[in-house]
Amino acid sequence: MNTLALALQQYFTSYAQAQRDLSPNTIAAYRDTWRILIKHLTEVLGVNADEIDFDALTAELVTGFLDHLEQVRGNSVATRNARLTAIRAVLTRAQPDTPEHAGTITRILAIPTKRRAKPIVEFLDTAETNALLAAPDRTTWTGLRDHTLLALDIQTGLRISELCSLSTSDIHLGTGAHVTCTGKGRRHRATPLTAATAALLTGYLDQRTNKPGTVLFCGPRGQQLSRDAVEHRLAVHLATARTHCPSLTEKKVTMHTLRHTSAMNLLAAGVDLAVISLWLGHQNTHSTDVYLHADMTIKQTALDRTRPADVRPGAYHPEPDVLSWLASL
Repeated sequence: MNTLALALQQYFTSYAQAQRDLSPNTIAAYRDTWRILIKHLTEVLGVNADEIDFDALTAELVTGFLDHLEQVRGNSVATRNARLTAIRAVLTRAQPDTPEHAGTITRILAIPTKRRAKPIVEFLDTAETNALLAAPDRTTWTGLRDHTLLALDIQTGLRISELCSLSTSDIHLGTGAHVTCTGKGRRHRATPLTAATAALLTGYLDQRTNKPGTVLFCGPRGQQLSRDAVEHRLAVHLATARTHCPSLTEKKVTMHTLRHTSAMNLLAAGVDLAVISLWLGHQNTHSTDVYLHADMTIKQTALDRTRPADVRPGAYHPEPDVLSWLASL
């Protein structure tokens, strides 16, 4: 086993989980990055994976890999930067133990993230939301499950990973109905449920008792739905909804769009940005600022409060000659 393979083994078997306590999703993302990187290097260098060591891991090759992600694999700039973060994480941990490769590692760690324009978030308006929620056939088990899942997401703004990992014990009905989850950074939060959502969940849980397991939104054998499965179900219902709501055809709708929709609904209702940040499980309000940019109503209100260009500033003072002033009206 070469030095790079040993560094990877130490990072993923002990450091990532035992010392850093990284989430399973983060560890999986870091692992996949290194798998893709090593496969790319085997093709570029024409060697076996076991032959790739720190000597073959140059800043130029890593930069070429990042460009490959964008140009060949069609990844976004955000994905490119996330892959670079995964590479840095392992190399930062390996650097003290491999002083003979300090120069190589330092040059790779110095590769900057790529700047990108932040797009304005996309969300669904009321008509689009209603069309999407009406799409599932609630006379079937799958349709009822999908309708409940979509309605819960639009009301609570849970991330797709949080939705998939919910169990029946995370739903608390009755007085003070709410759903609890563990989100990014292992932050626990409780999100209140409206009366309509609570009633919907009550009916769904009555039907859910016929399925095995404790996963809230489960597959036919009681297993947890994958992220891809949830996105696939959304795509199926979007196809139906677009026949009744043509404006949906102009939008790229994902499960994260429903999270944005929840935030925009709260913002339109006058909820403070700090409260929305807590509602969504953001670490700080900077992540929530994007919703201010997306809300044209807030911008229009600000515009309406501005002084027209032809109005002189200052307090109003009536004309001294009241007769002349009345004549000028």
